[in-house]
Amino acid sequence: MPAALLRLFVAPLILVAWIFGGSAVAQDKPLIAIGGMLHESNTYSEARTGVAEFTRDGLFRGAEILAEYSQGNSEISGYIAGAQEYGLDLYPTIVGWAVPSGRVTDGVLDLISGEMIQRLKAQPKLDGLLLALHGAMVTESYDSADAEVVRRLREAMGPDFPIVVTHDFHANVSPEIVERSTALLTYKENPHIDQRPRGLHAARIISRIARGEVRPTQAIVKPWVYITKIHQYTKSAPLLPIVEETRRLEKDPRFLAVSFSGSYHYADVPNMAPSVVVVTDNDPELAQREAERLADMIWDLRGQFKLDLPDAATAVGQAMDNEEFPVVLVETGDNIGGGGPGDATFILRELVRQKASGWVVAIYDPEAVEQAVRAGIGGEFQVEVGGKSNDEHGSPVPIRGSVKLIYDGQYIETEARHGGQRYLDQGLTAVVHVEGSTRDLPNVLLLVSRRHTPFSIHQLTSAGVYPKRQKILVVKAAVAFRAAYEPIAARIIEVDTPGHTTVNPNNRVYKNIHRPMYGVE
Repeated sequence: MPAALLRLFVAPLILVAWIFGGSAVAQDKPLIAIGGMLHESNTYSEARTGVAEFTRDGLFRGAEILAEYSQGNSEISGYIAGAQEYGLDLYPTIVGWAVPSGRVTDGVLDLISGEMIQRLKAQPKLDGLLLALHGAMVTESYDSADAEVVRRLREAMGPDFPIVVTHDFHANVSPEIVERSTALLTYKENPHIDQRPRGLHAARIISRIARGEVRPTQAIVKPWVYITKIHQYTKSAPLLPIVEETRRLEKDPRFLAVSFSGSYHYADVPNMAPSVVVVTDNDPELAQREAERLADMIWDLRGQFKLDLPDAATAVGQAMDNEEFPVVLVETGDNIGGGGPGDATFILRELVRQKASGWVVAIYDPEAVEQAVRAGIGGEFQVEVGGKSNDEHGSPVPIRGSVKLIYDGQYIETEARHGGQRYLDQGLTAVVHVEGSTRDLPNVLLLVSRRHTPFSIHQLTSAGVYPKRQKILVVKAAVAFRAAYEPIAARIIEVDTPGHTTVNPNNRVYKNIHRPMYGVE
């Protein structure tokens, strides 16, 4: 039975188990709604993200939410775990998410926010809402669409209704959403392996609000400095000291949450910049003072946010000359998790041209998958691959080889990885061994029919690829891949490639961001 159908069948059973397992609505338990709309919108992409994309990637209602997220590592999984830990009853409404791409259509915003409000209104005894929003959603009409969602919810539910919001680390947090929410907190880590704990933290806050134990007050300060995705790795300098300081402050009972977001610089919008949000227990002056202090710490690091990355030709040569393997090449200009199309060919072309051996590249190319299916397992594959989405990500590369495997592209990630998902699907997938392969050291082209972020090493292992045995692994990412790939990598080389997600500000034209912005001409 397909995973989606299985979850649909199991969802009502999970809700019944939830209710009769001790979580039925009771007078001594706060009743908390959960919902969400998550999208990271790249305003440089021509694509539009509509109902079809949300339906394909993840649109869940009611008990389906519990079935999808109970065993995962997202913030919504944290909400569910937090309900058990802090004695809350949950009322699941609607959750929608889609793979990062271009602006979201206004129709999707109306659909999801409207249905969420309708479901909230249908339950008159709610004590609050846990709301998952990415923080970098842009629609056709709203540059800060997350703030628009909260504005609509606030208007519908009234000024005193508790709304606790969780955001991604890459949020472009707006002052408006901080003003209209009761409390807002972001993930601390990038890669985002702390989504579930932050969801748990949000559940604790709303539990205390509902029981009258705290009165949140919050402040936001935005240091106007450009931090590329490459420098948004939180386990080392320059950002590690900032993250550690937010953790230290959260140990102080005066602070309910302390968050730092690194920003999402693939969106040309007024709020594109890092943010500090501090939530205190009824102490607005303390919140403002500490937010300003942390923002000053970020500003003081501004000289460290400089780039010096090799181009594709140089990086492939460096990888081939490396003495230890595997080497991970990061194709930053086609970061799928940032809205890249997933079919850039700059590194693939160099691997073929320089006759590299033992490489692995995943490319989004449904047409090539169809041709591999027609060839069949063991059949000859002679196709131009990639470079088909637009003219900014390279031209198609002629590939010769043989079809090794065809499968449905579905797999499970059981560890805490960036994105927090458990059930993953890259669509019908073909594995091609490219000319120059040997039985011990193949050149592997992984052709997928759905754009798929490389957050899990099981994208490769599910396709019969042994990553540790390969010499070169190419990921279309920036930082998020590290949780999965860093443990096996002998070396990681970030590559300055063109595309929708270029990390080089000199290759980007900004018209709508705040000026001045340190690091952007």
